[in-house]
Amino acid sequence: MSMTASLALTVPELILSVGALLLLLVAAFGGDGFARAIGWGAVALFAAAGFALTGPAGNGGPGFDGLYIADSFAAFAKLLIYIAAAVSVAVAPGFFARTGGGYRAEYPVLILLSGVGMGMMVSAGDLLTLYVGLELQSLSAYVLASFLRRDTRSAEAGLKYFVLGALASGILLYGISLLYGFTGTTLFAGISDSLAKGMGTGQMFGMVFVFAGLAFKISAVPFHMWTPDVYEGAPTPVTAFFASAPKVAGMALLLRVAIEAMGSGTDAWRQIVVFAALASTILGAVAAIGQTSMKRLLAYSSINNVGFALFGLAAGSAEGVAATMTYMAVYIAMTLGSFICVLQMRDRDGQPVETIASLSGLSRSRPGLAAAFAIFMFSLAGIPPLFGFWPKFLVFDALVRAGFWPLAMVGIATSVIGAFYYLKIVKTIYFDDPAPTPFAPAASKLEGGLITLAALAVSPLGYLAIPLLDATSMAAARALF
Repeated sequence: MSMTASLALTVPELILSVGALLLLLVAAFGGDGFARAIGWGAVALFAAAGFALTGPAGNGGPGFDGLYIADSFAAFAKLLIYIAAAVSVAVAPGFFARTGGGYRAEYPVLILLSGVGMGMMVSAGDLLTLYVGLELQSLSAYVLASFLRRDTRSAEAGLKYFVLGALASGILLYGISLLYGFTGTTLFAGISDSLAKGMGTGQMFGMVFVFAGLAFKISAVPFHMWTPDVYEGAPTPVTAFFASAPKVAGMALLLRVAIEAMGSGTDAWRQIVVFAALASTILGAVAAIGQTSMKRLLAYSSINNVGFALFGLAAGSAEGVAATMTYMAVYIAMTLGSFICVLQMRDRDGQPVETIASLSGLSRSRPGLAAAFAIFMFSLAGIPPLFGFWPKFLVFDALVRAGFWPLAMVGIATSVIGAFYYLKIVKTIYFDDPAPTPFAPAASKLEGGLITLAALAVSPLGYLAIPLLDATSMAAARALF
């Protein structure tokens, strides 16, 4: 494939990269007074990048001699990433204005650059492309976590994320070096061919380290330790971003590496995935029970949900991968909706309130917000008829079809444990006595509109999207097999 044809495959990344540089120039010359305009410019760029997926960038095949892959799997993941990133940009100005932290023009630019990295991650066909994309996403994320420079918690979150992220990157690089040393290539196709001839000890260690590095990026146990502290300390719009777009990118990258690069060693990596899935669902459910902060609870919820998504990968089939991608699509709606509801938790002075106790009696002071919280909590718990039940059913169905019904039974049991703390939130909202300081009235029509859209998406109306969602996720999964 020619260089021009290869570049045509990367149009979404080119749009975001060039747009980010232009907006950075506007920020440099115009200052923070242009921050809101730059933010809406970033949202427009994400929309343009998503529209570009309808061309060769959506299903054009490999480019740059296999370093970059534009297929339906990457297109599906990028669409979810761009939607989540655009929402994270759109809700930020109101939060920073209310808290007095100051909305700076660098925020949307960092999200754009992170989006470029995530796009490279899900389209990687080579271990080096994987690493470059992952680091571009991570470096932007470190800055975003500590965006409130005068806030101690935000600075601490950024430092913890940076230190532990650097450790995870080192582990990942060590695994990449081992795989290269024992297979003689960094291309996914070449690694798969090498593993098909037999997996040696060196290749096994390389695979373990690569999976460990990627597990950090998706907050899978036992590499989850950074998640609660970073989610709690980072500004809430940044936390919403961390819990959505990078999760999709990390999960999609893990799926591509497992199936395309290491599909020949499925029996070996399945043990790692099964352990991570079980540990994540159990710890995510149990550790969330005693939390008093809503953001920390949602952090453990994200760990729990990553475990359920990994069950689909453990099946090792096209149906399992499709179930995982469907899970991530619905997870995006549930998580973003939940965090935008958290953005509504503020006192009369506009300062954020994050304790679960402050939700007491919310149904009396803000019935609309209470109903939205209830919908998202019930959906995260996987309780029918809400749409959050459907992706859980799909991953368990994929496990049963692959013959892993005992694993499915354990997963169902852990989902019951997780339902406890989601229902506790609903009980606090509807049955506890009202908190002494009620929340401030709704101030943002944009946030209210996004909450409504997300609530409708995870309501029973979401089942109407099953034919489209199943078709697109299965087409994405088959691109890997």
